[in-house]
Amino acid sequence: MTRDHRAGALTIALVSEHASPLAVLGGVDAGGQNVHVAHLAGALADRGHRVAVYTRRDAPDLPARVPLRPGVEVRHVPAGPARALPKDELLPYMPQFGRHLEGEWEKEPPDLIHSHFWMSGVAALQATRALDLPFAHTYHALGTVKRRHQKDADTSPPDRIAWETKVGEGCDRIIATCHDEVAELTAMGLCAARVSVVPCGVDTARFTPEGPTVPRTGRPLLAQVGRLVPRKGAAVSIEALALLPDAELVIAGGPPLARLDEDPEAGRLRRLAHDLGVTDRVRFTGGLPCEEVPALLRAADVVLCPADYEPFGIVPLEAMGCGTPVVASAVGGQQDTVADPGTGRLVPPGDPLALADAVAGLLADPEHRAACGAAGRRRVLTRYGWDRVAAATETVYREVLAPRPAGTQSGVTA
Repeated sequence: MTRDHRAGALTIALVSEHASPLAVLGGVDAGGQNVHVAHLAGALADRGHRVAVYTRRDAPDLPARVPLRPGVEVRHVPAGPARALPKDELLPYMPQFGRHLEGEWEKEPPDLIHSHFWMSGVAALQATRALDLPFAHTYHALGTVKRRHQKDADTSPPDRIAWETKVGEGCDRIIATCHDEVAELTAMGLCAARVSVVPCGVDTARFTPEGPTVPRTGRPLLAQVGRLVPRKGAAVSIEALALLPDAELVIAGGPPLARLDEDPEAGRLRRLAHDLGVTDRVRFTGGLPCEEVPALLRAADVVLCPADYEPFGIVPLEAMGCGTPVVASAVGGQQDTVADPGTGRLVPPGDPLALADAVAGLLADPEHRAACGAAGRRRVLTRYGWDRVAAATETVYREVLAPRPAGTQSGVTA
């Protein structure tokens, strides 16, 4: 008997091969995708669905199943060695990952599979093809974009883009996180009519204007939060700081502070700060626990998000949720989330002068800065709360599951 998926609870499998919702954030391979998967799973459970998140077992003592919260369970998949590996080394283990999924789903098939990141898509494609199960996919980042920006520094497997194309052709629907991604997918030869746009979300109860703040020195405070990798643009922020003589900059990210001296990117940034004469105005915190991030974002006068490229970018939403203006590079999803000049400013990537000019303008006008912060909070509440993101995602799921007349297609949605 065919189930009617137009209403009622669904059983949903989220596949996130390297980005576990249980991971500690701030490492090289632990960031926005982990947050997205954890919160999407929770928000779908809040809507009455049962969610299982499949992620690779990366430690020998991990139990097979871990309850994350009511309605959500994390399932650790044996694929490759039970230890941490860089995500760019995981492709050879995706057939094993896919076989495990196929074995589980053959016994107890979910209503729908939603894979996250291209290698999750490879594993999910293998299992869903074998079992004829409905399958949606979110890329989170595209190999074409990474290769264009990083060139020879791109450590992705050489056949990443070919696999991304296969996943896009083989899934029932692509769920893109921003409109810029739709253009990239179309350039890859994928059909835009099979793409729905659903943004990432933000925890509007955690990232609020009210709450504790980190201590301040009296100088204007700029903050940058995120993984400590070159593409995030912390070097651009330090170069801009040299043009803002009264301000100080806090850079939060990377390994914990006790191990920050071992981090090559932290060393490069510290040398740059020394060469520019701003060492006394730059503070590195290392990776912060999730619960400490809002206090920094609230305290800041402006939050900087100057990435070279950014598939979506959750930090602008977190800052806007805290009522803090954002100056971000006009790339990827930041072009959707930051309303210039309403909630902050968009500047060209890799341009410290433009970044400094935009920051200086906000620092010089406290009333406009406060108005930007309030507008950012309103924008987050009306567009980017996880309840809204989950509802939009569920709509896509039900479109995938609904029987359709021959020749009917669903187009790009916002």
